[in-house]
Formats: sequence, structure tokens, C-alpha cells
Amino acid sequence: MAKIAFIGLGVMGFPMAGHLAAKGHDLTVYNRTPAKAQDWVKKHGHRAAPTPALATQGAEIVFACVGNDDDLRAITIGPDGAFATMSNGAIFVDHTTASADVARELHAKAAALGISFIDAPVSGGQAGAENGVLTVMCGGDSAPYAKAEPVIAAFARACRLMGGSGAGQLTKMVNQICIAGLVEGLAEGLHFAQKAGLDPLAVVDVISKGAAQSWQMENRSATMVADKFDFGFAVDWMRKDLGICLSEARRNGAHLPVTALVDQFYSEVQKMGGSRYDTSSLIKRLNK
Repeated sequence: MAKIAFIGLGVMGFPMAGHLAAKGHDLTVYNRTPAKAQDWVKKHGHRAAPTPALATQGAEIVFACVGNDDDLRAITIGPDGAFATMSNGAIFVDHTTASADVARELHAKAAALGISFIDAPVSGGQAGAENGVLTVMCGGDSAPYAKAEPVIAAFARACRLMGGSGAGQLTKMVNQICIAGLVEGLAEGLHFAQKAGLDPLAVVDVISKGAAQSWQMENRSATMVADKFDFGFAVDWMRKDLGICLSEARRNGAHLPVTALVDQFYSEVQKMGGSRYDTSSLIKRLNK
């Protein structure tokens, strides 16, 4: 069992830290809103710390799951940041969906301090975090990854080292690019079925047995038809992620015409008041 710090107890981090506690690890948690950390302690035991630096003292592995690049820099190298107190040889595992640039930056800063940094964004959403079945895509050095992987298994059904620093974030970009296209295709298909006078759920029941099948179809088609969009990953966060994808594409020369278009469609959903709708809400702009 490991001595662990967990930074960031949002909709993902709260249950992820809970799974680590359930496996018997010794946890200290930190959250920017202290009340959330206290709620976690009331539910799972262990302890909370008032700053990242205090949370990470003596930790063998530090996990983080925050909002964006700036949040990540704040908890690592900002005032009272984790890197200031992490022990030589400790491992920082970052589950934030962030840029590959910040991953490489923090990997270098960590190495200079004698600690390891692994970028490890996740896929599977809130339900995956709560059920402990996330997919984790990692970038970094192989030796610290090998030490962290068995611990990550507490909340993951799949975990893989994809390459050097930043490779985990780049893989997550591929994940978000694919999701954006799939959700738009499903939204257009359901919209077309409704306009054509078909029963959209009957259509899905048939075509989901063939080549059109996808996780989005299996898990979101019925809620899309029911006009319900309170199922996890919000439009605001998807736009943040797609912005990272498009920025990286401008740098590496990749062509992402569909991704750029879907990003604009999500901006329309935001203007409709759907910033906190889940990503399947693309159908609302078609049905308006």
C-alpha cells in the first residue's frame, strides 16, 4: 500500500480518490474549495490538507485532477505548490486533460527536482470514475510509470504508456476528436430519423447491431431523443478540450475540419444556454 496525495476532488477526482482509499492506500487530499475536501474525509476517512504542498509531504505518489493548464501549474509550481515538498523519487500523476506543452514543461521541472511527472488523462466520464472503470492514457518515463500503474488500477480498467512526456495528452486529443465527430453524426442521424417520421429508438435498435454501433449510440441515443442532457461531461469542458486539439493541430500540421466545425456547433449550444449540458446536446441545435 502506498502513501498517496490526491489534489482536486471534482466530479472525477472525488470518486477516483475514493477508490484509492478503498484499496487501502493512505491518503491525504487537497481541494481548492476546502468544504469539498472535508466532505471527502467524512465519507472515506483519512485526512485533508490546506495546501498542495502540505498534502504532498512524504507522499510516494501524488495524483491530480484539475481543470486546465493554469490550474495545473498553480498546484505544482505555484505558491504552496506540490513540487516544493515532494520527496526525491516521488511520482506525480496528472489526470487533468491539458496541453502536451504543459505536460512537457512540468516533466522537465519535475526531473530537475528529482521527481517524476506522468501525464495521464482519462476517458470514461463521471460514470467511469464512479465505477472505477476509466481508461488512462499516459506519457512519461517507463520506470515511474511501472510503479504507478498498479496503483492507477484502483480506478481504471485500462492503462497504457503511450510514449514520452506529452504522449498521454496527445492520445486524449485523439479521443476527443473521435468523440466530437461521433456525437455530431449521431445527432444528425437521430434528427433525420425524426424528420423522416421514423421512430428514432426503433432505428437505433436496428442500426446499433451493425456498423454504425458506438458507445455514444448505446449510451446517449435514448437520452438525446428524450431531450435530457445531464449526463456528465459538460459542453464547456468539451470546448476547452477541442481548443487544445485545434491548437496542437495548428502546430503539427494536422487537418481537423470536422473537429473545427463541431467546436463551432458547441459554441452555438453554449449561446442557447447549454454550457453545462453534456456533450450529446449537439442535437438541440438541430431541433431548435
